[in-house]
Amino acid sequence: MDYRKSVSIIFLIIFIFSISFSCTHENSNVDNNKVKHTDWSKNATIYEVNIRQYTPEGTFKAFEEHLPRLKEMGIDILWLMPINPVGELNRKGTLGSYYAVKNYKEVNPEFGSLDDFKNLVDKCHELGMCVILDWVANHTAWDNNWTETHPEFYNKDTLGNFYPPVADWSDVIDLNYDNMMLWDFMIDAMKYWIRECDIDGYRCDVAAMVPTEFWDRTRKELDEIKNVFMLAEAGESYLHDNAFDMTYNWPLKDLMNEIAKNGKDASDLKTLFENEKTEYDIDAYRMTFTTNHDENTWHGTVFERLGESAEMFNVLTATVKGMPLVYSGQEAGLNKRLEFFEKDPIEWKEHKFYDLFKSLFSLKHNNKALWNGASGGEMNFINSNNEQNILSFFREKEDNKIIALFNITESDQTLSLNGNGLEGSYTDVFDNTEFVFPSDNVELTLHAWGYKIFVK
Repeated sequence: MDYRKSVSIIFLIIFIFSISFSCTHENSNVDNNKVKHTDWSKNATIYEVNIRQYTPEGTFKAFEEHLPRLKEMGIDILWLMPINPVGELNRKGTLGSYYAVKNYKEVNPEFGSLDDFKNLVDKCHELGMCVILDWVANHTAWDNNWTETHPEFYNKDTLGNFYPPVADWSDVIDLNYDNMMLWDFMIDAMKYWIRECDIDGYRCDVAAMVPTEFWDRTRKELDEIKNVFMLAEAGESYLHDNAFDMTYNWPLKDLMNEIAKNGKDASDLKTLFENEKTEYDIDAYRMTFTTNHDENTWHGTVFERLGESAEMFNVLTATVKGMPLVYSGQEAGLNKRLEFFEKDPIEWKEHKFYDLFKSLFSLKHNNKALWNGASGGEMNFINSNNEQNILSFFREKEDNKIIALFNITESDQTLSLNGNGLEGSYTDVFDNTEFVFPSDNVELTLHAWGYKIFVK
């Protein structure tokens, strides 16, 4: 699984001659990881797009109308759930699952045409946003074209029948990665969307269920066309070595759910982040989130799972080390579980979360302490007299510094912080008032599920 680096001269040329922000920028200068992140990802945010439910029309063209709003909110990467045609054989529900792919080189007619998609990508690029596609490499629909042209690409039971990779995934069948020709065909299909539509990378479904060596080869070959951004739907640290820029921070999501329901201690959060420092390379991006399509549909809305703490945890995911994700409709206070196999449009309305994300993402873009991976500052925990109920830390990079305080309980909490190393004048991000940290102790009160972010 050793990575074969792309020719470094290519990266150097791109570095020297790229003079404006775009999704084809050079790799960063950080050398901790074998994977070299695109420069534009160093302070990026990410947004998951559910095209089917985004608008009443459920099309690329209708979604385009939302692009200026998303740009204004501070979104940099648009992750589109699979856009391929959905299988009809053994499909679930009326419309079926996006993740039951019938053809890897075609567009779901439900969303529009290939030209419509190309136009969408072009408009995203014009606004300085990048596009990654959700890619389902582990399995296909029962009526995928390969079942006829290359049945040897699939695993079969003792009777020679196709079968699902997981019993509950009855609408898909398992691919056989022992067949090396499958690797060629799959990578060829992934190259198609980069060459044909100029997309900027992939979010790879159930990435740990596909051989790591496949992803290593894929990243190398895709980077030879264009420096891509790769997100794995997985958490394994080794996936960062050669293939992926970012993995899911599921443990953080799970712990936030537990805190909201069972009252876990702030010390559990501190332990989680300390463990991350030893398990993951300093430049490995971790995606932080309170919701996504799986969480929303199968486990409940943020309000079902997090209740009154939802706002506070939105702030936490945007200030801890990692790249924050927003799911379709989250900024509008989405308070229903979106149907997965049926049409179920999002209700768009004004909500305080939009302005919250806008403020947080502006801070992330402009304050190097909050940048991703090694480009940002590490989390340094602050000693206080209330470490059971308050998570307190600072992040610092060059001349940028933030102090973050979170009350993870449903009651008001008072804390006394040791100000050694924190002294100076700061600005409260949300009310724009000045706050001076003395060199000795400082006392603060946070309301139930409250938070404070100070910036210097």
